[in-house]
Amino acid sequence: MPARPDLGPQPRLGYVASPIVRAAGCRGDDTALKKYSEHALAGGYVIGGELVVLKPAGMSCEPLFSPAQTRALGAVRESVFLGLLGNAPRFGFGLDPDAVERLKARGDLKIIDLRSIAVHGMVDAEHLPPLAEAKALLGWHARHRFCPNCGASTKLTQGGWRRDCPSCGVEHFPRTDPVVIMLAILGERCVLGRSRRFAPTMWSCLAGFAEPGETIEEAVRREVLEEAGIFCGRVSYFASQPWPFPSSIMIGCHAEALSDNLVVDREELEDARWFDRDELAAMLSRRHPQGLTTPPPVAIAHHIIRSFVENGSDVFR
Repeated sequence: MPARPDLGPQPRLGYVASPIVRAAGCRGDDTALKKYSEHALAGGYVIGGELVVLKPAGMSCEPLFSPAQTRALGAVRESVFLGLLGNAPRFGFGLDPDAVERLKARGDLKIIDLRSIAVHGMVDAEHLPPLAEAKALLGWHARHRFCPNCGASTKLTQGGWRRDCPSCGVEHFPRTDPVVIMLAILGERCVLGRSRRFAPTMWSCLAGFAEPGETIEEAVRREVLEEAGIFCGRVSYFASQPWPFPSSIMIGCHAEALSDNLVVDREELEDARWFDRDELAAMLSRRHPQGLTTPPPVAIAHHIIRSFVENGSDVFR
């Protein structure tokens, strides 16, 4: 193949490699949690629904607030213990979405969604994993304040890592939904799709939720067949990524396509087509003649595609 543009250093995947030690053994110790909440170095991330509260700080933003600073912003609906950064306790503080909306009127704060924060590098990269942890966990609490078993109000326990029903005694734990995201490959080409919600120029990997009773490999083959009409053989695991929208784990894979006959499910996708490695390289480097693009480096799809561009069929080794 002809030489491709230099794609440069490997960018960092978003929401991974958290510097925080989760200290799960402390979650059931109310005395320890109280001590952590009063610690001089305690800090937390303030979230209301899809929005995160930030403090502008020069060219970037500061996402950490002390417990006292958080209380000054509004009533804290839930407080969850994320873990320890060295000796510094870290929390997620959940405000009602309406309260966060009202904070937009303040000139000393920036209120923005987590996806935009990650894509535009608005905070230091070390903050993205705990922000994802906090958003996913607080979002789960917002959706599970009542027991699905009996309908009674549930109570936050274990530092925010469980909700207990005082009526029927059932313990409820946060859930994470597995999503397979894959690149179907045949020789020097692969399939990318377009969702109707994508930016006009963007093409990405196919993806879908794993179903009960499915292996990862089975889910990959089913989703590619359903969305693109292509049977797949070998499936090779690539990497995973927490995806707090609202609370998924993206399981990245490469899949061996057994044919090139596309049958696009127009209910799921706006379009899908084959791309060769040269065209993908141009998209990754933002040099495509038609302006076509891949997802940004914060998303695992970017890295799955880049791996194929750089390694070809070696992704299956």
